[in-house]
Amino acid sequence: MRFTKMHGVGNDYVYVNCFKEKIENPEKLAQLVSDRHFGIGSDGLILICPSQRADVRMRIFNADGSEAEMCGNGIRCVAKYTYEHKLAKAGGFFSVPGQQPYPASFKIETGKGILTVGLMTDNNDKVDKVCVNMGQPVLTPKDIPVKLAGEKVVEEPIEILGQKFLMTCVSMGNPHAVFFCDDVKAIELGEIGPAVEKHSLFPNRTNVHFVQVDKPTDLKIRTWERGSGVTLSCGTGACAACVAAVLTGRGQRVCLAHIPGGDLDLNWCGEDNSVYMTGPAVEVFEGVFDRPKKSSS
Repeated sequence: MRFTKMHGVGNDYVYVNCFKEKIENPEKLAQLVSDRHFGIGSDGLILICPSQRADVRMRIFNADGSEAEMCGNGIRCVAKYTYEHKLAKAGGFFSVPGQQPYPASFKIETGKGILTVGLMTDNNDKVDKVCVNMGQPVLTPKDIPVKLAGEKVVEEPIEILGQKFLMTCVSMGNPHAVFFCDDVKAIELGEIGPAVEKHSLFPNRTNVHFVQVDKPTDLKIRTWERGSGVTLSCGTGACAACVAAVLTGRGQRVCLAHIPGGDLDLNWCGEDNSVYMTGPAVEVFEGVFDRPKKSSS
């Protein structure tokens, strides 16, 4: 199986061109390729597939083999791959309210629905920046889903491993639990993350983010991703953090997210209520994967 390793601000996946490759068991394959000792090493597997409804279809599988609805960093890489490998013909201008338009665009089918992306290319016609219309955030508990009453979950008290936190919940096509803190480095993410992810309040589990607000336009974020663990970045999570910061009065709609893997520009636009995320997409290498044989020693 031929593959391409790509990352968006450190959130790395193995990408497979399903216009050419046939994948029969993506759940198992995701576990194999994600293994950082016996596989390729990644946060998961992303399949780039033909679509009857858009230019291409993206399917995301976490490192544990579970299928996710959406991946913000992954969709930027899918856009880059689609453009540079000519899987589809790019459309016209992609506009973000109040910003310069992007000269090329694609429509990508995801588990959240069809999303539009804008591409900026360099002098060699390589994609170096992608802006994604991530759509409107979902705040109704039953649609996130989270088993809590009310119209929104904003600073809801919750006890995790004997500690009390205030939780804000947002869906960006996948569920997110956001917690604000004074110092993200002080959080024991490897312990608290899985406890929140698998909490009984979340029927589909959840992504977990701790956010430090240095000023209303700057967020520091650490992430525990559902099905993958601690990752260097989560695009949908950064969008959820932006929304949560606004809902709690801590942040502004246009902000910069500082994540261990890099930075993302975010804009929860007041005109259409959509969240726009802009960031890089990087191809690392290509290769051929055969199922590895683990040593018995």
